[in-house]
Amino acid sequence: MQKSQRLIQLIMMINARRSFTVKELADEFGLSTRTITRDLQELSELGIPIYSVQGRGGGYKLLRERLLPPISFTESEAAALFFACHSLQFFGSHPFGKDADGALHKFYHYLPADAREKIDAMKEKVMLWSPFRPMSEDVLRTLLQAVIEKRAVTIVYRGSDGRTERDIMPFSLYASTGYWYCPAYCLLREEVRQFRADRIESAVINPDIPYREDIAELTLRDKPDSSQREQTVLRVALTAKGLWQLESNSRFSAYLQRGEDGGGNAVVPIARDELPFYVDLLWALGEDAVIEAPAEAVARMQRKAEAMAARYLA
Repeated sequence: MQKSQRLIQLIMMINARRSFTVKELADEFGLSTRTITRDLQELSELGIPIYSVQGRGGGYKLLRERLLPPISFTESEAAALFFACHSLQFFGSHPFGKDADGALHKFYHYLPADAREKIDAMKEKVMLWSPFRPMSEDVLRTLLQAVIEKRAVTIVYRGSDGRTERDIMPFSLYASTGYWYCPAYCLLREEVRQFRADRIESAVINPDIPYREDIAELTLRDKPDSSQREQTVLRVALTAKGLWQLESNSRFSAYLQRGEDGGGNAVVPIARDELPFYVDLLWALGEDAVIEAPAEAVARMQRKAEAMAARYLA
């Protein structure tokens, strides 16, 4: 057996046993203990987390995290995985931390030279881009741990009603337009709520709160749906430029109507309590978007315009 094949089989055996002695491996492979010791030393230098156990009954053990067996990839599959992992750098933070960087480094380092050259040529030409939103990596890692291990978390949350401390039971975590969102059961409100991770100032696993089994069964399909809240219809007149700017916004794109002059309008069903958010979003379009209804949205836009005028005309 070639040494490379032996090392691969050795990795798979170590991963299966987790605890072993040099003699056990030597007997299994029909080799001397000296050869197996050298192989283990080489695997350790390659980053395999093996450590020795001293004393009677000692031997070797694998650190807590399991190792995946070797997997073969085509060049196209390798490029796809590289750029999927590489794209995480465009997030302000993500819950995978240095693990993602370590995986990317290992993956890239062991690619054939010609495959690395192809990826290098694409690095500045192909990317999965996401808007940069700064947030706490520690908070994201805690939320991910809570979702995976089904644990309750105590958070300090900065919402529209100020800072509050809450106990929540996270059941999923996802990213959208650069932000991370955590749907969770909120013990304070006694209902499922959606928390934006960048508004969570701190998050700590709370072992004193038992995690409910009915919450553990929820998935992303069960995240809060704004259509279940009181609804209204937002009507907006748009210039050609305003229409063009909103075509790439998923909140508006399905509701845009184009007129013969290139302009158009948007008729968007939304939850009434989301009106301030939509008004503030349209404010950025200036004269290219004019809210026509509902009245409270028009009034909010007028107050914003008056406040801005007062700043410049004073």
